[in-house]
Amino acid sequence: QVQLVESGGGLVQAGGSLRLSCAASGRTFSTYTWFRQAPGKEREFVAGIRWSDSSTFYADFVKGRFTISRDNAKNTVYLQMNRLEPEDTAVYYCAAAQRWTYYSGQRTAYDYWGQGTQVTVSS
Repeated sequence: QVQLVESGGGLVQAGGSLRLSCAASGRTFSTYTWFRQAPGKEREFVAGIRWSDSSTFYADFVKGRFTISRDNAKNTVYLQMNRLEPEDTAVYYCAAAQRWTYYSGQRTAYDYWGQGTQVTVSS
């Protein structure tokens, strides 16, 4: 059974850091991404990584604060989030595609989704 399981969310003060994890089981994907959805807003792309060579891509609003990475041995993708702001409050989702998506930030490009993990940043 193919699964993506996120963990690492929580409550943090503005300026703090969190590291999210996405553990994949059942298969290895070519492209992994993080999306987020705040209350009343559309789900938006945050960051992505190509599994084969760790090539990364980011949404503009990340502004160098977030870093996506992977661990081959654990079949896990991480999102290190630094200098968090209240505007980063959202449910964060891991999403993956069997193929390389050519840096796509479109939700429809990703076939597999995790259940989400809540990130809350207090001011």
